[in-house]
Amino acid sequence: MSKLSHYDRKGQARMVDVSAKSTTLRTAKAQAFVKLSKEVLAALPANPKGDPLEVARIAGIMAAKKTSELIPMCHPLPLSHAGVDLAIEDAGVRITATASTAGPT
Repeated sequence: MSKLSHYDRKGQARMVDVSAKSTTLRTAKAQAFVKLSKEVLAALPANPKGDPLEVARIAGIMAAKKTSELIPMCHPLPLSHAGVDLAIEDAGVRITATASTAGPT
């Protein structure tokens, strides 16, 4: 990429002006894999304080709702959907997050 949209000609960070853009539907998807020992994986369902994967799911959705507060120069956009799916696999947990919005992005 020869030009980064969040920097002006002087190299100073700026917020991109999207006021002239039309409304479009955007969906983002991100995935991560958290490697865990067999002992930790086996202990997940028996956690006496509740299901840690449900806590992670809620934390991920809450973080998506705060994206513009967490990422500098990010436009605050109304989310039409935010979801986090967690799947236990042999060596850990696969996390897939999705978010959707309709707006000038």
